[in-house]
Amino acid sequence: MPLLRYITHPDVEVDPRVDVPRWNLSARGRSRVERMLEQPWVADIERIVTSQENKAIETALILARHVGLDIEIRSGIGENDRSATGFVPAERYQELAEQFFDHPYTSVDGWERGIDAQERITAGLADLLESDTPGDIVVVGHGSVGTLWYCCLAGLEIDRAHNQPTQGHYFTVDRETRRPLHPWAPIDETRPGVASIG
Repeated sequence: MPLLRYITHPDVEVDPRVDVPRWNLSARGRSRVERMLEQPWVADIERIVTSQENKAIETALILARHVGLDIEIRSGIGENDRSATGFVPAERYQELAEQFFDHPYTSVDGWERGIDAQERITAGLADLLESDTPGDIVVVGHGSVGTLWYCCLAGLEIDRAHNQPTQGHYFTVDRETRRPLHPWAPIDETRPGVASIG
């Protein structure tokens, strides 16, 4: 069964002086990626695709070095565009994120609309579901757009209830049926019914 795993970058160094796409992984984030390398499914990876954002590339590079692969950096699959507001304090960000998911057909303070981000990520990854790569494919991306793609694949309405609990999670897609096999799971924890897939 050919699989695709959509992985979100783990913990980052938050720096209000730096554009969010240029943020890097924190020490804890890098440690979590290292622990992810112990997951049983890592050995089956044959292709790694990542968004253009630093934190995703860092995550992909650690994984790629471990399995001996190059990474493919792809445009069009980055996080939802929040450049209209730039960095905002955590409390305000949570308010905007709630509105982003609650009103996907409306731009929240100039943010990319949820429906547009969903269509973008779905189009940006469609070819991977049709890929003839025999082994597993990993996409390293971001939580909000990952959730939007998960909702599309699972036939669910856009809802923050389906979002990852924190950074550094993944879900697995059956590339033949194009359906998710499980909801978000931590990248650095083995869970019954998840680790055994593939």
